[in-house]
Amino acid sequence: MESHVSALKSLHTILIDSLNGYRTALDEAGGKGLTRLFNEMIALRTQQIDQVSVALQDMGAPADSDGSFLTTVHKAVISLSALFTGLDESILPGLVDGEQRIRTYYDAALASAPVDGPERAMLVKQRDALQAKIDEMKAAQMAASPT
Repeated sequence: MESHVSALKSLHTILIDSLNGYRTALDEAGGKGLTRLFNEMIALRTQQIDQVSVALQDMGAPADSDGSFLTTVHKAVISLSALFTGLDESILPGLVDGEQRIRTYYDAALASAPVDGPERAMLVKQRDALQAKIDEMKAAQMAASPT
């Protein structure tokens, strides 16, 4: 069970880092570029974080709400991208890569989750929603690519 709590805490932290990155991207986008996607990801991340927080609390493992050093890295990368290239479809490959990394955190949490654990269904549903967003980003990337 300790490894599962650890996996959930790691997932929670990476979700917070991602949320902070998307918030920075939304601020930097100034209503242009991928603003709709950033808003959707902020809403998704907020829901995911809340649900994982509840699962951790139910296990007696309060969740840290600060994220990690990666929050600072995400903010810096987004700010530089906004400055030099804008926050349009050109950043989709990086977003897809980041979301695929987050998916591995879901895989780890699911691998350590008890088969009959109450959070298993929540993790599967969140991972599926994440995969749908990854697929959507890939489709947008393909649509934006010159043929």
